[in-house]
Amino acid sequence: MADSSAVVDVTAKNFQTDVVDRSKQVPVVVLFWAEQSPPAKDARRVLETLAGQYQGKFVLALSDVSRDQSLAQHLRVQGLPSIRVIQDGQLVDQMDGPQGERALRAMLDRLTMTSGELLREQLDEVLASGDFATALEILQQALAAEPNNPAFKLEYADVLMLTGDLDQGRRVLATIPDDTDGRERPLTRLQMMEEAAGMGEVAEVNAALQKNPDDLESRYAAAILEAVHGNYQAALDHAMYILQKDRKFREDIGRTTLVRIFALLPKGADLAKSYRRRMFALMH
Repeated sequence: MADSSAVVDVTAKNFQTDVVDRSKQVPVVVLFWAEQSPPAKDARRVLETLAGQYQGKFVLALSDVSRDQSLAQHLRVQGLPSIRVIQDGQLVDQMDGPQGERALRAMLDRLTMTSGELLREQLDEVLASGDFATALEILQQALAAEPNNPAFKLEYADVLMLTGDLDQGRRVLATIPDDTDGRERPLTRLQMMEEAAGMGEVAEVNAALQKNPDDLESRYAAAILEAVHGNYQAALDHAMYILQKDRKFREDIGRTTLVRIFALLPKGADLAKSYRRRMFALMH
């Protein structure tokens, strides 16, 4: 349930205080609805649930047009449900007609997310598609606005590595303090890419493994090469093979390679969780 202070009933009489004035502290989402409209009732139910989940990041103002139509007329509402978003005393967004929960969440995220959170969401989508050029554009714009933001710098360094621009990636990484949370990811990627430069091609290494699956040097090279190409599951499989076969090989390099690959994956990634469990099961 939403906090009662996050959901208010609004009419033309209290619009100034409960919507316009309040919107200067927190965004206010005004829903025009009526009991007689099933889609509008659904919208109210979903938004009340979301008001609870967003924990005070926005206020839901409910305007029942069956009781008072003056506010709806003032804001040019043509049908139900309709949404008007007020922020800093201004109308900043609107949605007319039935909306799914996904569309409502997207609207609320635009209103309530910090610039860093929005950047992370944008980047995740762009990087998942492999569009590194767009990712670099997003980060360059972010750094132009906040040149000393360590989170932006870390992402910029990592995407530079992904595009193969190791020199610029090194320069950016050098400006980030060693104890910065998340620095391990671009640093590990850089180290792996430097190491991979002398290992040949993935196809050559895989051909060697076809002849001798227990060639652990080739296994290790395959793990590094697959990791730098973004084929993380294949890389983890090779590292896991080494861990299973010989813990003493190059001072337990199977385990340390698994840990390094985990560092390249997003926080909380299911792939990392799955292989981490397998790693601990083998070790213990």
